[in-house]
Amino acid sequence: MIAPTLSELVARAADHPFLGEHLAMGDGEQAVAQHGDTLLRSGYAPIFDVSVHGLAQSLSPEPASAERFGDELGFQAITLREDGEPFVLLDDTLDDPALVSLDRMLRALHTINFLGTQRRGLLFLRVHERLLKSVKYDHGRHFSNVLVSFGLNPGRIVIELPPAAVAHRTFLGYLTKSYQRYGFKVAGNLPNAGQILSVSDMARLDFVKMDAGAALRDSMVKPLVGYAARLRIPLIFNRVADASQFNLLQQYDVRFVQGPLFAAQDKVAGAWSAAR
Repeated sequence: MIAPTLSELVARAADHPFLGEHLAMGDGEQAVAQHGDTLLRSGYAPIFDVSVHGLAQSLSPEPASAERFGDELGFQAITLREDGEPFVLLDDTLDDPALVSLDRMLRALHTINFLGTQRRGLLFLRVHERLLKSVKYDHGRHFSNVLVSFGLNPGRIVIELPPAAVAHRTFLGYLTKSYQRYGFKVAGNLPNAGQILSVSDMARLDFVKMDAGAALRDSMVKPLVGYAARLRIPLIFNRVADASQFNLLQQYDVRFVQGPLFAAQDKVAGAWSAAR
């Protein structure tokens, strides 16, 4: 099956009862979304597999060169304003229905720009905590239906759950099964290192993510790597800020990393500090 092009996806979005009001082709080779007076576009930060031969050596002298050497597991979608600065959503400015609509619109935008340009790897998409609470059941059904109607494969998408959702074992189990039932993969952001103990019995996550700085500060990198290996769940250390953090992680056979250190563009790197 031939994947639809970006222009074809934007044309299909124009006929969608909701997306047609907000999505359009921008001046560059990207679709854009209108949110009030703000024009929004997509940024993508790589998630690298640093077990690839030669990558560790390449990062220390020239971090930006990682893109030439590394094997990309996928990309984290980041919302940018038209000027390239990160879009920061102030939660208290929107009621729940408006926030749910915005969250869905941005996930559709990032997916169209990612899959429509035939990027390789997985696309990691954050889901806002308030959307998870506002939608009462069948999490993932709406987004899956949209993707399938556009000729897109939900299996290329990793739904990324926020720490607050991961902290509640029963809710985590329900969310994971629901999103997976509709074809998505699921990643959980750990609120703390100890929370990894909850992912084995209540939810079979496809990926686990942990803040690299917090794990290093609490001397939890080695236990996390060992426990994730026993669970056979890939562990991604995110928000890796600099080469010193990366070098410390390398001592514990860490495989997957992401963060400002690996962002190829300054604007995307800057968005990490503002991203949820």
